[in-house]
Amino acid sequence: MKKILPALTLVLTATAFAWAVEVPPAYEKNCAACHGKDGKAETKAGRKARTKSLVDKTYQASFTDEDAFKSIKEGQTDDAGKEKMKAFADKLTDEEIRALVSYIRTFAP
Repeated sequence: MKKILPALTLVLTATAFAWAVEVPPAYEKNCAACHGKDGKAETKAGRKARTKSLVDKTYQASFTDEDAFKSIKEGQTDDAGKEKMKAFADKLTDEEIRALVSYIRTFAP
């Protein structure tokens, strides 16, 4: 029983931490329509835009926090120059964007 207790404590602590993460209002307002409240991008708009799942650890590892900040601020285009994600520089402050980057990292720790 003593061997199980530390593992159980770790699981319970991690679960409590996940529940304690506050969703930034900017995420709900500007991101959830495509990325989903759960980050899985399984929304109608997310599927249509082929939005990547923020829960995917491999995808999360493919970009830095600076890359994410730039993508949110300046938007994203595909190889043909077509807009994939609109820019939010005119809607969000740098502080709000940094909060979003921190928040999206919680989807695939």
